Amino acid sequence: MSVQQRTSDGGEALEVWIDQDLCTGDGICAQYAPEVFELDIDGLAYVKGAGEELLQARGAATPVPLPLVTDVVDSAKECPGECIHVRRVADKVEVYGPDAE
Repeated sequence: MSVQQRTSDGGEALEVWIDQDLCTGDGICAQYAPEVFELDIDGLAYVKGAGEELLQARGAATPVPLPLVTDVVDSAKECPGECIHVRRVADKVEVYGPDAE
């Protein structure tokens, strides 16, 4: 596991994905973490993969870089569509977002 993908408390690596069916296109996520999120021409938000390409496959996830954990978590908390899901890579348990326990 790379250091870049570990949370600030030394926890598990995290990844994030967006449920476009619930996306309202407000762009709050892209404001918080433009390195991770981007609005496409369809008006919906997507996560970015390596090389800045938008991951448009249903349920496509991308690693959360350590310096952006707080911004990504804030995006999930502030999203009006409640469509941003942040989960641990190891067990796929959602830690932030609408399905977090």
